[in-house]
Amino acid sequence: MSGFGTMAVVLFRGTVRDRTSLFFTILFPLIFLIIVGGLFGNGQSPRYTVIQVGPVPVLDALPPDGRAGIGRVLDLGRSDDLAAALARVRDGTAAAVVEQRGDEVVLHTSAADPASAGTVRSVLNSLVEAANLAATGQPAQFQLTVSSVTDASLKPIQYLTPGLLGWAIATGATFTAASTLVSWRQNKLLRRLTFTPVGVPAIIGARVVVSLGLALVQTVVFFAVAALFFGLRLTGDWWLSIPLVLAATLAFLSIGLLAGAKAKTIETSTVVANLIVIPMAFLSGSFFQLDVAPAWVRTIAQVLPLRHLNIGMLDVLARDGHVSQVVPELAILLGFTVVLTAVAAWLFRWEDV
Repeated sequence: MSGFGTMAVVLFRGTVRDRTSLFFTILFPLIFLIIVGGLFGNGQSPRYTVIQVGPVPVLDALPPDGRAGIGRVLDLGRSDDLAAALARVRDGTAAAVVEQRGDEVVLHTSAADPASAGTVRSVLNSLVEAANLAATGQPAQFQLTVSSVTDASLKPIQYLTPGLLGWAIATGATFTAASTLVSWRQNKLLRRLTFTPVGVPAIIGARVVVSLGLALVQTVVFFAVAALFFGLRLTGDWWLSIPLVLAATLAFLSIGLLAGAKAKTIETSTVVANLIVIPMAFLSGSFFQLDVAPAWVRTIAQVLPLRHLNIGMLDVLARDGHVSQVVPELAILLGFTVVLTAVAAWLFRWEDV
Protein backbone atom coordinates (compact mmCIF):
# COMPACT_ATOMS: atom_id res chain seq x y z
CA MET A 1 0.00 0.00 0.00
CA SER A 2 1.30 3.49 -0.82
CA GLY A 3 2.14 6.06 1.83
CA PHE A 4 -0.97 7.98 0.94
CA GLY A 5 -3.17 4.91 1.33
CA THR A 6 -1.53 3.98 4.62
CA MET A 7 -2.09 7.45 6.05
CA ALA A 8 -5.71 7.44 4.88
CA VAL A 9 -6.35 4.08 6.57
CA VAL A 10 -4.69 5.23 9.80
CA LEU A 11 -6.68 8.45 9.89
CA PHE A 12 -9.91 6.63 9.09
CA ARG A 13 -9.37 4.14 11.90
CA GLY A 14 -8.58 6.96 14.28
CA THR A 15 -11.80 8.72 13.32
CA VAL A 16 -13.90 5.58 13.77
CA ARG A 17 -12.36 4.85 17.17
CA ASP A 18 -13.02 8.37 18.42
CA ARG A 19 -16.52 7.81 19.81
CA THR A 20 -16.91 11.41 20.93
CA SER A 21 -16.11 12.73 17.47
CA LEU A 22 -18.51 10.27 15.83
CA PHE A 23 -21.28 11.27 18.22
CA PHE A 24 -21.01 14.98 17.49
CA THR A 25 -20.47 14.61 13.74
CA ILE A 26 -23.09 11.97 12.93
CA LEU A 27 -25.31 10.90 15.83
CA PHE A 28 -26.01 14.29 17.42
CA PRO A 29 -27.06 16.02 14.15
CA LEU A 30 -29.11 12.92 13.32
CA ILE A 31 -30.94 13.19 16.65
CA PHE A 32 -31.62 16.83 15.82
CA LEU A 33 -33.00 15.81 12.41
CA ILE A 34 -35.30 13.26 14.03
CA ILE A 35 -36.60 15.80 16.55
CA VAL A 36 -37.16 18.55 13.99
CA GLY A 37 -38.54 16.10 11.43
CA GLY A 38 -40.94 14.68 13.98
CA LEU A 39 -42.17 18.15 14.93
CA PHE A 40 -42.40 19.79 11.52
CA GLY A 41 -41.75 17.13 8.88
CA ASN A 42 -45.28 15.76 8.43
CA GLY A 43 -46.65 18.86 6.73
CA GLN A 44 -49.62 19.19 9.09
CA SER A 45 -50.63 22.72 10.01
CA PRO A 46 -51.39 23.48 13.67
CA ARG A 47 -54.98 24.00 14.79
CA TYR A 48 -55.77 26.81 17.18
CA THR A 49 -58.44 26.53 19.86
CA VAL A 50 -61.00 29.35 19.65
CA ILE A 51 -63.87 29.59 22.14
CA GLN A 52 -67.15 31.09 20.94
CA VAL A 53 -69.08 32.78 23.74
CA GLY A 54 -72.79 33.11 23.09
CA PRO A 55 -74.30 33.47 19.62
CA VAL A 56 -71.96 34.75 16.91
CA PRO A 57 -74.02 34.98 13.70
CA VAL A 58 -70.89 35.34 11.55
CA LEU A 59 -69.86 31.84 12.66
CA ASP A 60 -73.30 30.33 13.18
CA ALA A 61 -74.33 31.16 9.61
CA LEU A 62 -71.44 29.23 8.07
CA PRO A 63 -72.53 26.40 5.75
CA PRO A 64 -71.21 22.89 6.53
CA ASP A 65 -68.44 23.08 3.92
CA GLY A 66 -67.37 26.50 5.20
CA ARG A 67 -67.26 25.25 8.79
CA ALA A 68 -65.25 22.23 7.66
CA GLY A 69 -62.74 24.51 5.96
CA ILE A 70 -62.40 26.68 9.06
CA GLY A 71 -62.04 23.52 11.12
CA ARG A 72 -58.75 22.72 9.41
CA VAL A 73 -57.24 25.79 11.07
CA LEU A 74 -59.45 26.55 14.07
CA ASP A 75 -60.78 24.17 16.70
CA LEU A 76 -64.03 25.95 17.52
CA GLY A 77 -65.57 25.40 20.93
CA ARG A 78 -68.51 26.97 22.75
CA SER A 79 -68.99 28.46 26.20
CA ASP A 80 -71.48 30.70 27.98
CA ASP A 81 -68.96 31.86 30.58
CA LEU A 82 -66.89 34.75 29.19
CA ALA A 83 -64.66 35.04 32.27
CA ALA A 84 -63.75 31.34 32.20
CA ALA A 85 -63.07 31.50 28.47
CA LEU A 86 -60.79 34.53 28.88
CA ALA A 87 -58.95 32.70 31.66
CA ARG A 88 -58.14 29.91 29.21
CA VAL A 89 -56.61 32.46 26.82
CA ARG A 90 -54.50 33.87 29.65
CA ASP A 91 -53.16 30.46 30.69
CA GLY A 92 -52.44 29.47 27.08
CA THR A 93 -54.92 26.59 26.70
CA ALA A 94 -56.92 28.56 24.11
CA ALA A 95 -55.69 30.89 21.38
CA ALA A 96 -58.64 33.28 21.38
CA VAL A 97 -62.21 34.00 22.48
CA VAL A 98 -64.76 35.40 20.04
CA GLU A 99 -68.08 37.05 20.87
CA GLN A 100 -70.48 39.29 19.00
CA ARG A 101 -72.05 42.47 20.34
CA GLY A 102 -74.65 43.63 17.88
CA ASP A 103 -72.84 44.20 14.59
CA GLU A 104 -69.41 44.12 16.25
CA VAL A 105 -67.42 40.89 16.35
CA VAL A 106 -64.99 41.04 19.28
CA LEU A 107 -61.88 38.85 19.29
CA HIS A 108 -59.90 38.42 22.52
CA THR A 109 -56.30 37.21 22.09
CA SER A 110 -53.11 37.07 24.15
CA ALA A 111 -50.09 39.25 23.44
CA ALA A 112 -47.95 36.40 24.80
CA ASP A 113 -48.61 34.34 21.64
CA PRO A 114 -48.56 36.73 18.66
CA ALA A 115 -48.21 33.93 16.08
CA SER A 116 -51.46 32.16 16.95
CA ALA A 117 -53.21 35.48 17.56
CA GLY A 118 -52.24 36.67 14.08
CA THR A 119 -53.51 33.49 12.43
CA VAL A 120 -56.85 33.56 14.24
CA ARG A 121 -57.27 37.27 13.51
CA SER A 122 -56.66 36.69 9.79
CA VAL A 123 -59.26 33.90 9.63
CA LEU A 124 -61.90 35.87 11.54
CA ASN A 125 -61.21 38.99 9.50
CA SER A 126 -61.83 37.01 6.30
CA LEU A 127 -65.14 35.75 7.70
CA VAL A 128 -66.24 39.26 8.65
CA GLU A 129 -65.36 40.59 5.20
CA ALA A 130 -67.31 37.74 3.57
CA ALA A 131 -70.29 38.47 5.81
CA ASN A 132 -70.15 42.17 4.91
CA LEU A 133 -70.12 41.30 1.22
CA ALA A 134 -73.06 38.93 1.64
CA ALA A 135 -74.99 41.65 3.48
CA THR A 136 -74.79 43.92 0.43
CA GLY A 137 -76.50 41.32 -1.73
CA GLN A 138 -73.83 41.73 -4.41
CA PRO A 139 -71.90 38.78 -5.84
CA ALA A 140 -68.14 38.67 -5.36
CA GLN A 141 -66.38 40.34 -8.28
CA PHE A 142 -62.95 38.80 -7.68
CA GLN A 143 -61.86 35.32 -6.67
CA LEU A 144 -58.43 34.18 -5.52
CA THR A 145 -57.06 30.92 -6.91
CA VAL A 146 -53.81 29.60 -5.43
CA SER A 147 -51.51 27.44 -7.54
CA SER A 148 -48.15 26.04 -6.42
CA VAL A 149 -45.26 26.33 -8.87
CA THR A 150 -43.50 23.44 -7.11
CA ASP A 151 -44.63 19.89 -6.45
CA ALA A 152 -47.50 20.23 -3.99
CA SER A 153 -46.73 16.77 -2.59
CA LEU A 154 -43.36 17.88 -1.20
CA LYS A 155 -43.25 17.73 2.58
CA PRO A 156 -41.50 20.20 4.91
CA ILE A 157 -38.68 17.68 5.43
CA GLN A 158 -37.64 18.53 1.85
CA TYR A 159 -36.79 22.03 3.08
CA LEU A 160 -35.53 21.09 6.55
CA THR A 161 -32.97 18.46 5.52
CA PRO A 162 -30.56 20.71 3.55
CA GLY A 163 -29.98 23.14 6.41
CA LEU A 164 -29.55 20.47 9.09
CA LEU A 165 -27.26 18.41 6.88
CA GLY A 166 -25.17 21.49 6.10
CA TRP A 167 -24.80 22.23 9.80
CA ALA A 168 -23.73 18.63 10.47
CA ILE A 169 -21.10 18.72 7.71
CA ALA A 170 -19.79 22.11 8.85
CA THR A 171 -19.48 20.84 12.41
CA GLY A 172 -17.69 17.64 11.45
CA ALA A 173 -15.21 19.12 8.99
CA THR A 174 -14.36 22.25 10.97
CA PHE A 175 -13.83 20.54 14.31
CA THR A 176 -11.91 17.63 12.80
CA ALA A 177 -9.46 19.86 10.93
CA ALA A 178 -8.88 22.18 13.89
CA SER A 179 -8.41 19.48 16.53
CA THR A 180 -6.22 17.28 14.32
CA LEU A 181 -3.89 20.14 13.42
CA VAL A 182 -3.45 21.24 17.04
CA SER A 183 -3.06 17.68 18.32
CA TRP A 184 -0.38 16.81 15.78
CA ARG A 185 1.48 20.02 16.54
CA GLN A 186 1.31 19.47 20.31
CA ASN A 187 2.79 15.97 20.24
CA LYS A 188 5.37 16.95 17.58
CA LEU A 189 3.90 14.37 15.20
CA LEU A 190 3.41 16.95 12.49
CA ARG A 191 7.11 17.82 12.36
CA ARG A 192 8.21 14.19 12.50
CA LEU A 193 5.90 13.20 9.66
CA THR A 194 7.66 15.65 7.36
CA PHE A 195 10.83 13.56 7.62
CA THR A 196 9.12 10.30 6.67
CA PRO A 197 8.88 8.93 3.12
CA VAL A 198 5.15 9.71 3.16
CA GLY A 199 5.62 13.43 2.63
CA VAL A 200 3.49 16.42 3.52
CA PRO A 201 1.26 16.30 0.40
CA ALA A 202 0.27 12.70 1.15
CA ILE A 203 -0.50 13.57 4.78
CA ILE A 204 -2.70 16.50 3.81
CA GLY A 205 -4.34 14.54 1.01
CA ALA A 206 -5.15 11.62 3.30
CA ARG A 207 -6.74 13.95 5.85
CA VAL A 208 -8.84 15.59 3.15
CA VAL A 209 -9.96 12.26 1.68
CA VAL A 210 -11.03 10.93 5.08
CA SER A 211 -12.99 14.13 5.78
CA LEU A 212 -14.68 13.94 2.38
CA GLY A 213 -15.59 10.32 3.03
CA LEU A 214 -17.04 11.19 6.43
CA ALA A 215 -19.13 13.96 4.84
CA LEU A 216 -20.51 11.49 2.30
CA VAL A 217 -21.39 9.08 5.11
CA GLN A 218 -23.22 11.90 6.90
CA THR A 219 -25.11 12.67 3.69
CA VAL A 220 -26.13 9.05 3.09
CA VAL A 221 -27.28 8.59 6.70
CA PHE A 222 -29.26 11.86 6.66
CA PHE A 223 -30.94 11.07 3.36
CA ALA A 224 -31.75 7.52 4.46
CA VAL A 225 -33.36 8.56 7.76
CA ALA A 226 -35.22 11.51 6.21
CA ALA A 227 -36.51 9.35 3.35
CA LEU A 228 -37.51 6.30 5.39
CA PHE A 229 -39.17 8.08 8.31
CA PHE A 230 -40.21 11.53 7.10
CA GLY A 231 -40.87 11.17 3.37
CA LEU A 232 -37.85 12.91 1.82
CA ARG A 233 -37.93 12.46 -1.95
CA LEU A 234 -34.76 12.29 -4.05
CA THR A 235 -35.91 13.25 -7.52
CA GLY A 236 -34.54 15.08 -10.53
CA ASP A 237 -30.90 16.12 -10.26
CA TRP A 238 -30.60 15.28 -6.56
CA TRP A 239 -27.15 13.80 -7.28
CA LEU A 240 -25.87 17.37 -7.56
CA SER A 241 -25.95 17.40 -3.77
CA ILE A 242 -22.82 15.21 -3.84
CA PRO A 243 -20.45 17.76 -5.46
CA LEU A 244 -22.03 20.44 -3.28
CA VAL A 245 -21.26 18.43 -0.14
CA LEU A 246 -17.69 17.74 -1.27
CA ALA A 247 -16.99 21.39 -2.15
CA ALA A 248 -18.53 22.59 1.11
CA THR A 249 -16.46 20.09 3.09
CA LEU A 250 -13.30 21.56 1.59
CA ALA A 251 -14.49 25.04 2.59
CA PHE A 252 -15.21 23.93 6.16
CA LEU A 253 -11.84 22.16 6.37
CA SER A 254 -10.19 25.47 5.48
CA ILE A 255 -12.11 27.11 8.32
CA GLY A 256 -10.86 24.39 10.67
CA LEU A 257 -7.29 24.91 9.49
CA LEU A 258 -7.65 28.61 10.17
CA ALA A 259 -9.02 27.91 13.66
CA GLY A 260 -6.16 25.52 14.43
CA ALA A 261 -3.37 27.53 12.82
CA LYS A 262 -2.79 29.76 15.86
CA ALA A 263 -4.53 27.80 18.65
CA LYS A 264 -2.11 26.31 21.19
CA THR A 265 -4.45 23.72 22.71
CA ILE A 266 -7.24 21.48 21.48
CA GLU A 267 -9.62 23.19 23.90
CA THR A 268 -8.82 26.58 22.38
CA SER A 269 -9.32 25.29 18.85
CA THR A 270 -12.68 23.81 19.89
CA VAL A 271 -13.81 27.13 21.35
CA VAL A 272 -12.72 29.00 18.22
CA ALA A 273 -14.47 26.47 15.98
CA ASN A 274 -17.65 26.80 18.07
CA LEU A 275 -17.52 30.58 17.80
CA ILE A 276 -17.40 30.20 14.03
CA VAL A 277 -19.76 27.29 13.30
CA ILE A 278 -22.69 28.06 15.62
CA PRO A 279 -23.23 31.71 14.53
CA MET A 280 -22.62 30.66 10.91
CA ALA A 281 -25.37 28.03 11.18
CA PHE A 282 -27.91 30.58 12.40
CA LEU A 283 -26.85 33.31 9.97
CA SER A 284 -26.88 30.86 7.05
CA GLY A 285 -30.48 29.75 7.58
CA SER A 286 -29.72 26.19 8.69
CA PHE A 287 -32.42 26.30 11.37
CA PHE A 288 -34.86 28.84 9.94
CA GLN A 289 -35.45 30.78 6.74
CA LEU A 290 -33.85 34.21 6.36
CA ASP A 291 -36.75 35.73 4.41
CA VAL A 292 -37.83 37.92 7.32
CA ALA A 293 -34.32 38.56 8.65
CA PRO A 294 -32.91 42.11 8.58
CA ALA A 295 -31.09 43.14 5.43
CA TRP A 296 -27.72 43.25 7.20
CA VAL A 297 -28.13 39.61 8.28
CA ARG A 298 -28.87 38.53 4.71
CA THR A 299 -25.82 40.50 3.54
CA ILE A 300 -23.52 38.75 6.03
CA ALA A 301 -24.99 35.39 5.02
CA GLN A 302 -23.78 35.87 1.45
CA VAL A 303 -20.12 35.61 2.53
CA LEU A 304 -20.64 32.42 4.57
CA PRO A 305 -19.94 29.08 2.86
CA LEU A 306 -22.72 27.31 4.75
CA ARG A 307 -25.25 29.70 3.23
CA HIS A 308 -24.21 28.72 -0.28
CA LEU A 309 -24.33 25.02 0.59
CA ASN A 310 -27.85 25.50 1.96
CA ILE A 311 -28.97 27.39 -1.15
CA GLY A 312 -27.53 24.78 -3.49
CA MET A 313 -29.03 21.87 -1.55
CA LEU A 314 -32.44 23.56 -1.47
CA ASP A 315 -32.24 24.10 -5.21
CA VAL A 316 -31.63 20.42 -5.99
CA LEU A 317 -33.85 18.87 -3.30
CA ALA A 318 -36.85 21.20 -3.26
CA ARG A 319 -36.73 23.53 -6.26
CA ASP A 320 -35.99 21.15 -9.13
CA GLY A 321 -32.60 22.78 -9.60
CA HIS A 322 -30.18 21.89 -12.38
CA VAL A 323 -26.46 22.15 -13.03
CA SER A 324 -26.66 25.81 -14.08
CA GLN A 325 -28.06 26.75 -10.68
CA VAL A 326 -25.49 24.77 -8.72
CA VAL A 327 -22.33 25.87 -10.55
CA PRO A 328 -22.25 29.39 -9.01
CA GLU A 329 -22.54 27.94 -5.50
CA LEU A 330 -19.77 25.43 -6.24
CA ALA A 331 -17.53 28.21 -7.53
CA ILE A 332 -18.09 30.30 -4.41
CA LEU A 333 -17.38 27.34 -2.10
CA LEU A 334 -14.16 26.44 -3.93
CA GLY A 335 -13.06 30.08 -4.03
CA PHE A 336 -13.68 30.35 -0.31
CA THR A 337 -11.55 27.23 0.19
CA VAL A 338 -8.61 28.68 -1.74
CA VAL A 339 -8.65 32.01 0.10
CA LEU A 340 -8.96 30.61 3.63
CA THR A 341 -6.42 27.86 3.02
CA ALA A 342 -3.93 30.50 1.90
CA VAL A 343 -4.60 32.56 5.03
CA ALA A 344 -4.28 29.47 7.26
CA ALA A 345 -0.98 28.54 5.58
CA TRP A 346 0.33 32.05 6.21
CA LEU A 347 -0.62 31.88 9.91
CA PHE A 348 0.48 28.27 10.39
CA ARG A 349 3.29 27.35 12.80
CA TRP A 350 4.98 23.96 12.81
CA GLU A 351 5.50 23.99 16.57
CA ASP A 352 4.20 25.89 19.58
CA VAL A 353 6.51 28.69 20.63
